[in-house]
Amino acid sequence: MKSIFYSMMALVMSMSVAAQGNVKTQESQVTFEIGNMIFKTVEGSFSGMKGTVVFSPEQLSEASIDVCIDAKTVNTDNETRDDHLRNEDFFEVDTYPTICFKSTSIVKAANGYVAKGKLTMHGVTKTVSVPLTYSQGKLVGELVLLRKDYGVGAKMSNAMVSNEVTITIVCLFK
Repeated sequence: MKSIFYSMMALVMSMSVAAQGNVKTQESQVTFEIGNMIFKTVEGSFSGMKGTVVFSPEQLSEASIDVCIDAKTVNTDNETRDDHLRNEDFFEVDTYPTICFKSTSIVKAANGYVAKGKLTMHGVTKTVSVPLTYSQGKLVGELVLLRKDYGVGAKMSNAMVSNEVTITIVCLFK
């Protein structure tokens, strides 16, 4: 009987240490900045993030991130540009409706954590490392990607649209 009691207590304690749960879709988002026409910067966002996160600084070996965003939600506050971003010149959202990240490891770093994993966008999967900070059910990360590595806007010259995109991720989970 004591054995069952201690096993249940250990389970309850381990569950209370790890922050784990479904992504808070309405509060989570991905924002981006990209150069446009050499002199301008376009800012935008994606919403509709869904997935699960398991995270505890004390149990990083058990930590995981498995999230996707809805590519159709791309928003730059310019409807004409957003429609163009959704078509075959860029994201092809009818063919590739989601952009997903699935971690393979999360480790402690000098200024927080680093999640290494697979990012799938526009039918291309690449390994990326995302520096993260964590506070009370909120992960924030920033990384720089090359859009052409994923075939996004592959026909567009770098003078028209920069190849380098800065991405900021805010993921809240319950």
